Amino acid sequence: MKTGKICIGVLALQGAFREHRLMLERCGVQTLEIRKPEELDQVQGLVIPGGESTTIGKLMVEWGLMDKIKARAAQGMAIYGTCAGMILLAKEIVGSDQPRLALMDITVQRNAFGRQRESFEAEMNVPEFGNEAMRAVFIRAPYIEKAGPGVQVLAKVNERIVIARQGQFLATSFHPELTNDERVHRYFVEMVAG
Repeated sequence: MKTGKICIGVLALQGAFREHRLMLERCGVQTLEIRKPEELDQVQGLVIPGGESTTIGKLMVEWGLMDKIKARAAQGMAIYGTCAGMILLAKEIVGSDQPRLALMDITVQRNAFGRQRESFEAEMNVPEFGNEAMRAVFIRAPYIEKAGPGVQVLAKVNERIVIARQGQFLATSFHPELTNDERVHRYFVEMVAG
C-alpha cells in the first residue's frame, strides 16, 4: 500500500488530536490539523477525536466545518470517529438533540459505560484487525445501541457494539491513539487509500 501521497486531517478543535496525528504519522501518512473549512480540501480522510461531543459539535457549526465535512463525505471522503467522534457520526443520539454529522446509521448512547471514574481497559478480539487481541481504553465511552442494516459490526465488549463500519465511515467508542497498537489507524489508512 502506498501511503506517501495520502494526507489525513485530524479535527483539532478539542480532544486528543495530537495523539491521532502521531499515530497516523507512524502509519506513514502526512497529517494536517483541521480548524477551518478550506483545510478539508487538502486531505483525503478525516479523523474526529474524542473530547466533549456537544462542544465539538457546536464549534463545528460555529466555524462552518459541519456543512463542509458533510459535503466532503458526499464526495466519498473517509471519516473515522473515536469516542466523541463516534457520537458525532451517529444519526441518532439517545436523549440528545446536539449537533451531529448524522452520517452513520447508528444510534449511540453517550457516557454509556459510566463517568470518568468508571473508565476502563478491555481486551477484545477483532478478526478484521488480525488474530492478536486488542487492548482498548474506554474513557466516558459511548456505545452503539442500534446499528442499521448497512452497518458492519466489527467488535463488542460486554455485548455492546464498540467498533462499526459503514462504507467509508469507521467508528470506535474507545481510544486506540492512547495505546501503541496501530491496527485501527492502519485499517483507516487502508480505507482512505482504497
